[in-house]
Amino acid sequence: MQSNGHATINAVEPFLSVRLEQVFNACFFDAYNTRLCGGADEPLYQPAIAVGECSVLYYRDDYFASALHEVSHWCLAGAERRRKPDFGYWYAPEGRCAEQQLAFEAVERKPQALEWFFSKACGYRFQVSVDNLELTNSGAHDQAQFQQSVLEQVFAWQREGLPSRAADFYRALSHEFGTHVPARQLCFSLAECR
Repeated sequence: MQSNGHATINAVEPFLSVRLEQVFNACFFDAYNTRLCGGADEPLYQPAIAVGECSVLYYRDDYFASALHEVSHWCLAGAERRRKPDFGYWYAPEGRCAEQQLAFEAVERKPQALEWFFSKACGYRFQVSVDNLELTNSGAHDQAQFQQSVLEQVFAWQREGLPSRAADFYRALSHEFGTHVPARQLCFSLAECR
């Protein structure tokens, strides 16, 4: 076991989702009254309902990638969306038709691009996800176009800079996980996601 200054972690398993909770809560609780919490059956953003309550961003079980992905959505959601359950987005589960899949991918391009930055800040492997194995396994959908779209968004943010909350979280993750590479200097390739 080694200490990282915040909590004792297992050196063999550095990708404990509780570390992400600690970083998120340290970055955003005071300013946004929002906590990141694991253990959910499904991801969910629940805005505060009553005065004195906090908003909660739930991620699935204790999955590291789920936590990174949900934080990505939160970092992109404006003030109005952060007042709505699940940011006001629809979600159709696996089994989406081709048209629904394209609508899903249009919404997911930016969050997955941010998730890729956050994964790199942690030294964690990222995979672009179409979240619809039924459609891709049937050969009815080619995920290459979506993967390219996510990569193009990554490059756009490298040129323009990350959104402000995402930049704050990226820097905090880089510090927590000891990667310390500025976002503009990262190398991205679709080959690493396969």
